[in-house]
Amino acid sequence: MSWSNAHSPNCPGSGLDSLETVIIPRSADIGGFEVRRSLPSVKKRMVGPFVFFDHMGPAEFAAGQGGIDVRPHPHIGIATVTFLHQGEFQHRDSLGTDQMIYPGEVNWMIAGHGIAHSERTSAATRQTPHKLAGIQTWVAIPEMFEDCPPAFEHVKSDALPKIDTEGIKATLILGQAHGLTNPVQTFQDMFYLDAHLMAGAKAPLPDDHEERAVYVVSGTVEIAGDRFETGTMLVFRPGDPIHLTAGEAGAHIMLCGGEPMDGPRHLWWNFVSSSKDKIEAAKADWQNPDARAIRFPLPPGDDQEFIPLPDK
Repeated sequence: MSWSNAHSPNCPGSGLDSLETVIIPRSADIGGFEVRRSLPSVKKRMVGPFVFFDHMGPAEFAAGQGGIDVRPHPHIGIATVTFLHQGEFQHRDSLGTDQMIYPGEVNWMIAGHGIAHSERTSAATRQTPHKLAGIQTWVAIPEMFEDCPPAFEHVKSDALPKIDTEGIKATLILGQAHGLTNPVQTFQDMFYLDAHLMAGAKAPLPDDHEERAVYVVSGTVEIAGDRFETGTMLVFRPGDPIHLTAGEAGAHIMLCGGEPMDGPRHLWWNFVSSSKDKIEAAKADWQNPDARAIRFPLPPGDDQEFIPLPDK
C-alpha cells in the first residue's frame, strides 16, 4: 500500500481539467432530521455503484430531546452502508437484526429482492445530551444480483483496513484501494474511504477505478490552486492522477467510486431497480398487508408502525 506524495497536485492531468462536475448538496428530511444529499443530482445520477449519498449532521441534542426516528420502510435493489463520525443509532430489519451502530463501524445491509428496516436513536442515548454525524449511502446492485435474498453484515472498526501515513489517516469502508481490500463482500469493483488530512497533506485518489468522487465533510481542499469548501462533492473524469491538498485547517473527506453500473437505474422513493416493472411490483407489495408481511416483514421489536407509500 502506498499513499505517495511523489506527484505534484499541479502535474499534467491533475488540475481542474480533470474535474467533471461540482455538486452542492440539497437538503432533505429523514424522519425529522435534516440531511444534505449529493447523489442523485441533476448533474450526476451515480458515481460507480453509488446512487445515493447523504451527509447527516453534525447535530447536537439536549437530554430527552431529538434524535433519529426513521420508521420501518422498504428497499429493493440496493445495499445500504452507514458510517458514523459521531453518535450512535439502532438498526432493526426484517431479518431480525438489532444492531447498534457506533463511529467507525460499517453497517452493510443488502436489500436485494426486499427488506424493511428502521433507524432510531436508542432510548438510552436520548436520556443524555448527544451528537450525531455521519454518511449514509446506497450502493446499486448489478442487474444479475439485484433480486438476491436480503442480508446484513456489521464490521467493527478494528477489522477495517487503515492508512496512517504522511499526514493522512484513513479507513477503507468498502472495496479495494491503495493496495488494501475491505472484508465486506461487494457485488462489483468499487472503493469507499473515510480520510482525515492534516493541513497541507496531499491525498491521492485511487487511479485504478473508472469513476471517482470526493465529498468534503469538513475543512477545505485545493486542486490546482482552486479551493473547495465543506459540503461539496467533486466528481472526476476517468484515468487522470488526482491529488487533493488539505487547507490550512486540514480536511475530512470521503472518497468513493468504482466501475460504472451495468445500465441506468430507476429510483422511486426507497426503491432502486434496473426495471420500472420491479419498482411497481414493490410499491404494490408494500401497500398490500399480506404481500408486505411476506416480502417486507416489519422488524421484530419495531413492528407497530411503518412509513406508508407516498402519494407520488
